[in-house]
Parts: sequence; structure tokens; C-alpha cells
Amino acid sequence: MIGKWQALVIDCEDPDRLAEFYQELLGMIRVQEDEEFISIGDAADRPAVAFQRVDRLVRPQWPDADHPQQMHVDVLVEDLDAAEAEVLRLGATSLDAGTETFRVYTDPSGHPFCLVLS
Repeated sequence: MIGKWQALVIDCEDPDRLAEFYQELLGMIRVQEDEEFISIGDAADRPAVAFQRVDRLVRPQWPDADHPQQMHVDVLVEDLDAAEAEVLRLGATSLDAGTETFRVYTDPSGHPFCLVLS
């Protein structure tokens, strides 16, 4: 092993808004915060999801290869319909894509993520 995973860092224009979205989606807490960078996780000593302020975000356009997603988060859920209602309430946008076992959305900053039936 060369090292340990510290964080997945996501560029966004509003770290506070995106951190709130993922806190609600994943049930995590804020473990580090300043004006330009916020980390959320299970605890301060565990790997985190972090949000870093950028002045101009070029949003991915799934599944457009000219504006690639570059990464996405898969979230396991027990009920796709109930989870969909909740993420839409939080500000997600449905991309009207998926199958019977997963659905594709974008977070408030336009990053794609999937709800996956567990």
C-alpha cells in the first residue's frame, strides 16, 4: 500500500450548498470547513467527500463525451421511488435514465450520481 484514501474532492461554485445536499443524501457530518473547502464524512479520521470552490464550473453533461462526467457517486437505497422523491426535494435533477435497478440524477452543481437498488 502506498497511502490511504483521504477524500474525494468535488469542484463546485457553492461548497456549502453542495455539502448540505450530500450530508442529507449520505447521512454524513461536516468534519472540516472553511470558506473555500468543506469536507463531510462519518468522522474526522475517516475518508471524506469534500467540496472545493471554483469560480466557474464547467458542468458535465451525461452521457456527452464532449462534457464528460469524470466521476460519479453510486448511492445504495432500499426503495428507488422513495429515495428519488427525497433527492429531488434536496435539489437533484432527474436525467430520466437508468434501469429497474438504478436511476441517474445530477446534484445541484450538475455532477451525475446514481441511486442504486440494494
